[in-house]
Amino acid sequence: MDFLQLCIQNFLSPALLFFILGMAGGILKSDLDFPKSISNYFTMYLMMSIGFQGGVAIAATDNFTAEILYTSAAGVAVSFLFPFLGYFLLKLTTRLDKTNAAAVAAHYGSISLVTFATAASFLKIKGLTYDGYIVAVLALMEAPAILSGLYILNKVAPSRVVHTEKVTYRLSREIFTNGAILLLIGSFIIGWITGKKGLEKMDAFLVQPFQGILALFLLDMGLIVSRQLNHLKDFNFKLVIFGFYMPLLGALIGLIISKVIGLSVGTGMLFTVLCGSASYIAVPAAIRLAVPKAKATIYITMSLAVTFPFNIVVGIPIYYVLSQFFLN
Repeated sequence: MDFLQLCIQNFLSPALLFFILGMAGGILKSDLDFPKSISNYFTMYLMMSIGFQGGVAIAATDNFTAEILYTSAAGVAVSFLFPFLGYFLLKLTTRLDKTNAAAVAAHYGSISLVTFATAASFLKIKGLTYDGYIVAVLALMEAPAILSGLYILNKVAPSRVVHTEKVTYRLSREIFTNGAILLLIGSFIIGWITGKKGLEKMDAFLVQPFQGILALFLLDMGLIVSRQLNHLKDFNFKLVIFGFYMPLLGALIGLIISKVIGLSVGTGMLFTVLCGSASYIAVPAAIRLAVPKAKATIYITMSLAVTFPFNIVVGIPIYYVLSQFFLN
């Protein structure tokens, strides 16, 4: 199957079409909306399902391998170092000031839970499996980018960073007790403990409805993304282009690491997706706390309205084709 056919197949998947429907509804200013509590439920369900199934997959493996250790270490390293590259490229190619360049860069070392869930769904449709431990790698890659982003901000604009004990405490909680990550890790551990028997009991809830819940969640995400599009009029061309090439650069790094470690196509693709993601939940919350003077309309719009839809519509097929070519 060539790349164009793969893109069309991805584009015509129900989940992605619901995402496009949500964007259309937002652009047309429809009153279609989801209460925040329902949106939170979708997030919790996806994290619980992905975490639990990942834990079950780990329970089926014989031992803790060097591959798991290498992939985890590589994920943490990419998450921590990538914001430095992002900051350098933003300062080199755009007119962003130091504060906002550092704030944007922090988002590109962290991960997108929904992009990962969509990629995992894509693999299932293609009949490819992946190793469950990649879910743990996902959890490990959330915090390092926040730490390196704040380090950059402290170096280039120390007067803009809030250093009070109260903010530090709240920031620590945001990084280490993020609800989605806590549920992901907890479900992963429970799946690991209960194994195949646990999956049999939870199959009707955590496996069968996954595609439907993902479609509803992407419908909601489409509505949210469409509300950010109006901010793009204030962006220059080079800043928007950064939102396209930065995930591709991260994915390329992830693909090279996957090849060196020797990951399977499915696991390598998901690691590539993680390296090419941009956070729009945990990192914005942390930046808002620590650097209130950074412009949320820039860093949230970059990750949510530029990179996220790019990855969902075009990025995932690209990463799949590259993984098939290089990791087979």
